[in-house]
Amino acid sequence: MRLTKDMIQKLLELNEGFTKTTNFVGRNFKETNQYLIKGGKLLIRSTGKTSWADSHFDNNTIADIGQTRRFLRKVLEELKTEGNK
Repeated sequence: MRLTKDMIQKLLELNEGFTKTTNFVGRNFKETNQYLIKGGKLLIRSTGKTSWADSHFDNNTIADIGQTRRFLRKVLEELKTEGNK
C-alpha cells in the first residue's frame, strides 16, 4: 500500500483510538514511546531516563508527516483498512 498524504489521513481516521507502546533499553538509556491516534493525528509520548541523576524526561509531541508515515508502515498489519474493517 502506498502511503500518500490522503491515504495516511484515511488510515488515521479509520483507526481513531489505536494505541501502541514500544520500549527501548540500551546502555545507560531507557525509553518508552506511547503512540495514540486521536483527532486525525498521531500523538507520541516519550518517557524515560538516562544515566544522569536528573535525566528523567516526559515529552508529548504531534508526529509530523514523516514520523506518521514510518509509524503506519510498521504497524500496518495491526490497523483497520478499508478492506479489513
